[in-house]
Amino acid sequence: MTSLLSRLKNREDSVGETMALLTGGGGMVVLTAVGLAASLTKLLAIAWVAFGAMMVGAWMGARSEEGASAATKQRGVGLVWAYGLSSGAMITSATLFLVPNAISHHAALGGLGIAVGIVGGFSIHTLHAGSGHTGGAARSVTWELTLHALGAGLVIGAVYAAMPALGSTLGLAIVSHKAPAGYAAARRLRRHGRSVLPLLLPAAAVGLTALPVGLADPPTLNGLHALVFGGATGLFLHVALDFLPRCEWRHGLHPGAAGGSGDRGGAAGGHAHRLRWRAIGSTLLGGAVVVAAWALL
Repeated sequence: MTSLLSRLKNREDSVGETMALLTGGGGMVVLTAVGLAASLTKLLAIAWVAFGAMMVGAWMGARSEEGASAATKQRGVGLVWAYGLSSGAMITSATLFLVPNAISHHAALGGLGIAVGIVGGFSIHTLHAGSGHTGGAARSVTWELTLHALGAGLVIGAVYAAMPALGSTLGLAIVSHKAPAGYAAARRLRRHGRSVLPLLLPAAAVGLTALPVGLADPPTLNGLHALVFGGATGLFLHVALDFLPRCEWRHGLHPGAAGGSGDRGGAAGGHAHRLRWRAIGSTLLGGAVVVAAWALL
């Protein structure tokens, strides 16, 4: 039975990798050629910066996870810092750049979209977590990030003519949430024995929707844009909140794993207390880095 499940898992991973390579990698190549022919250089730049930022983050996350110490105590500290920095940067980036963008189209509908996105992300995560498949909750991150990027790409493609010129602030808005998301998602996937190649799909998803919509040049519908971008923002916020290093949860960060005694006192209790402070400090630091970069630009 175990052997059968292992073969099914390997087959599922292979199918996912192939689809991601064809749709993500291949799609970006085709759309780049089409975008250059149509002179949609701004959209191409946004799509490739988003793609590159997420894939660089994913590569770093996969390398970090594979090189993590086998010692549970050291591994727990490293994961707390990795997830804290990533989630802090993601949450701060979302509230600095994504939320105002959604609200600017229509305040109430943008807020409603954010709520729908958060609840939708929770639903996807919960259904995957209860699916009975190994690493189901980890795979849900890929789907949530893909849906976020597809929604953002739809709006970016529809309003690209009114978007600000390419510059450092726009680049920071993209990199500061794409790179940490790729890093944290890759670490979670590798911890569950999953390939990180499917992250090609969320990395490419902005371009996969923005470029075709930009070519179609649809009319501006602020209410619809607010709902779609708000939903994409809510999905991303759910992912960011899910990566917060909650040390009491059994996500590989449980303090009790370090010594088997949890919070019952002694060395294990002291380690648990220090982990929680590191979780707070790393999350604050991740957010502060984004704020500092934003203030300097």
